Amino acid sequence: MEITEKVAYLKGLAEGMELNTDKKEGKLLSAIIDVLEDIALELCDIEEAQEELGDGLDAVSDDLEDVEDLLYGDDGEDDEPEYELDDLGEDEDCYATTCPTCEETIYFDESVLEDGEVICPNCGEKLEFDLEGLDETEDEEE
Repeated sequence: MEITEKVAYLKGLAEGMELNTDKKEGKLLSAIIDVLEDIALELCDIEEAQEELGDGLDAVSDDLEDVEDLLYGDDGEDDEPEYELDDLGEDEDCYATTCPTCEETIYFDESVLEDGEVICPNCGEKLEFDLEGLDETEDEEE
């Protein structure tokens, strides 16, 4: 039995008892039952609103899942890059680094290295590269 039904039952009992609402006790019981009825109706409204929010959240979650499938592929494997190393071309050098935040391997080509930064596709962490020290080290080795 729902709370609105229970309040309706109490209201029916009070009417069946033929409470005298002219006396203090009758007025009090009648007022209590009226307040209970208001509370029960408010609870019903809150439950309906909560159900609507839940349905909306489910729809947003489903849409987000579709977007994730489009962005990351729907194979469910996060361990492999979305492209093969051969896709970069035979003449291009391929570089890899490990993200310090999520510890995933990130693959990129020389153009990204020249930009000096890359965004981790896994966690969004911005990784920056300082190539100045690398040039000096290469010159010393030669």
